[in-house]
Amino acid sequence: MPIHLYNPFKNFRFDNDTCFLSGQTLQSGDEQIQVFPHWLMRKFDLEDKPFKLLDESIRTYKQLQLPCATEIAERIAEMDSRVEAAFNNGYEAVKQVDRLLLFQWVARMVYGVVFNEIQTGIRQQMLSGEAMNFSQVLAHKFKNLHLMLQSLILPMQFDGGVPFTVLVFEVDNAERTFNYRDEINTLVYSLRMNDVGIIVCLQDNGTNRIYHQEFVEKMEGMRLHPIQFEELCARFFYSAYLFNRLPEYTILPTDEKIYVEPMSLADMSMRPIFDPWQVKTYGQVLENFWKPWKYTLFEIIKDPENPMSFLTDGKGNAVPGSAINLPKA
Repeated sequence: MPIHLYNPFKNFRFDNDTCFLSGQTLQSGDEQIQVFPHWLMRKFDLEDKPFKLLDESIRTYKQLQLPCATEIAERIAEMDSRVEAAFNNGYEAVKQVDRLLLFQWVARMVYGVVFNEIQTGIRQQMLSGEAMNFSQVLAHKFKNLHLMLQSLILPMQFDGGVPFTVLVFEVDNAERTFNYRDEINTLVYSLRMNDVGIIVCLQDNGTNRIYHQEFVEKMEGMRLHPIQFEELCARFFYSAYLFNRLPEYTILPTDEKIYVEPMSLADMSMRPIFDPWQVKTYGQVLENFWKPWKYTLFEIIKDPENPMSFLTDGKGNAVPGSAINLPKA
């Protein structure tokens, strides 16, 4: 009998009586896990810090939870331990972590935030008596993200390329740095801590890495200044916004494993996969990522043909992080 995949979006099931990942009925209200790993919250004293949801309501990090069966929680705890050990050992150890494991670790947090957002929306809908208005495009993306996250508990094989981009960089961060960003509409994520910076596009079939190949190749193997890593993040967050495809996947469950294959991103219109790059819009994104250094949009795009950059010099050569004389914010 083929392995069964759980799809909470089929019946829009986001209660606290059902395991968020496997769909099995829970035996107790105590069967829950944190959206953010315990070790991460302890390390940076995040438990009681505010986390703003899309409706502007505020939770604390520790209040963001997921209903989770005990055996699934054990699998997630094992994953957290492996990632924690890697981060504690620094960049070289994180670089060696399997990219699928890093994807699963990030996907658990991003999907966990999505799950809490949906629960909040359902509660508001019940209070107002209005019908739940949920984007079909987002539902499609989140369903696929949830499907791929099940690779943590089910045998799953990705054929024809992985559906995500995971990049790991060495960053000369200030001590106690914790800089987390996600954009759930475009499913892009970044994290800067210890001597590591990671960028993950959770559902792009690897296209964002190809789009920024020139910069990725120049920065790989270098120890980046934080402002350089944030510039890379700005590029990936903006290109994720420009990505104009809704990826589809062929799913084949068998008795032994589930096969997942990305379908071609080409469409009948033959239009490019990314919408045109607008320097001013990119400058606005970069201004936000560079807030710690107080660069303004005017400074960034003073020369629209050559926006301000700390990644390369005027001749296109990579700038060493050690050559940048700015705070490590």
